[in-house]
Amino acid sequence: MSEESEIVEMRGHLIDSMILANVMNRVVDRGGRYEFLEFDVGKSPADTSYARLRVTGRDSAHLAEILEDIHQEGVTEVSPGEATLREAPADATLPVDFYSTTNNETRIYLGGKWLTAQKQMMDKCIIVQGGTASCTPIRDVRKGDMVVCGEEGIRVVPPPRPRTATGLFEFMNSGSSSERPTQHIAKTVASDIYDTKKEGGRIIIVGGPAIVHTGGAPSVAALIRDGYIDGVLAGNALAVHDIENALYGTSLGMRVKDATLVSKGHRNHMDTVNAVFTHGSIPDMVEKGVLKRGIFYECVKRGVPFVLAGSIRDDGPLPDVITDVVDAQREYKKVLKGADMVIMISTMLHSIATGNMLPSTVRTIAVDINQSTVTKLLDRGTWQALGIVTDVGAFLPLVEREIAGMASARP
Repeated sequence: MSEESEIVEMRGHLIDSMILANVMNRVVDRGGRYEFLEFDVGKSPADTSYARLRVTGRDSAHLAEILEDIHQEGVTEVSPGEATLREAPADATLPVDFYSTTNNETRIYLGGKWLTAQKQMMDKCIIVQGGTASCTPIRDVRKGDMVVCGEEGIRVVPPPRPRTATGLFEFMNSGSSSERPTQHIAKTVASDIYDTKKEGGRIIIVGGPAIVHTGGAPSVAALIRDGYIDGVLAGNALAVHDIENALYGTSLGMRVKDATLVSKGHRNHMDTVNAVFTHGSIPDMVEKGVLKRGIFYECVKRGVPFVLAGSIRDDGPLPDVITDVVDAQREYKKVLKGADMVIMISTMLHSIATGNMLPSTVRTIAVDINQSTVTKLLDRGTWQALGIVTDVGAFLPLVEREIAGMASARP
């Protein structure tokens, strides 16, 4: 068999965002070759660059493998053909060569123009209907839907790195570490939260019960009360522990303030579940004056939406918990719509699930004392997340304090 080549191009911040290096590495790692035909480098940090390359494989099948791989970095053919559309053969069934999305912005070439796919998420198909392309879960596909297939006529647009040298997302430069000074990171996170809200952005918190165990719940409640948080996504555990803390001052029977066990404190957890059922729901407890503080008290009082997704290990679960995982996922997506920043705190399960629903353009922070939790989030596709490995009980009060100082000092 003779070698096969294809001329491809890419545009963007190719050097400082490491796109060009990634493309070259992917080609070489797959046993292919590349040759630069044109390379126009931007002259300033704000300028984009352009590169045109000839990519060569051993044969057509090998070349197709290479092109499919580098396509994820935003590489496209110089003269793209129309995207291929095929009908879904049945409900929740896709053509065998359907295109599977990443979390990067995706454009489809149809009718001589590029369409930007809506509702960008990873691991979805793309349905085209009425001149609109949308990322769609397989379960929502219906027989006869027009599904984008193959790789031709598809352009992926990775987000550029920040163009300024300020802010958390430049300071951290992606990845995770426990070796950066916590106080400085807290100040930088606080500044990013404050500036995002000042610009009218939406901030969502994804939280686990460790927020309560470690004494961080009052800080999260304060951020909600002061208008910095626009939605809370969690499971049954965060709600039960938060309400137990509000009613009894304990978390799993242990005093949050001094970490001492209380007599018969092991009952407090189930007493809390029983109390919510007795009064009907979390909003009912607030309305009746039974629940007077905490994260979910502030959510109800401020009208901040919260979604609790169920799990097989839940106690209860609380009546507010959505036990159908498909319904819970849909409600998560509603709260995440239009989010500018998502802060994930000490919950591997819900962090990874939420990360899978986010486009790569959403600023994402993951805070956990376990390095492995942050690493798994990054490894499972949410590569844009910035990991902070630290004790959330110490970190959250620092962030709250810094934001309060900014609110009083800044105009």
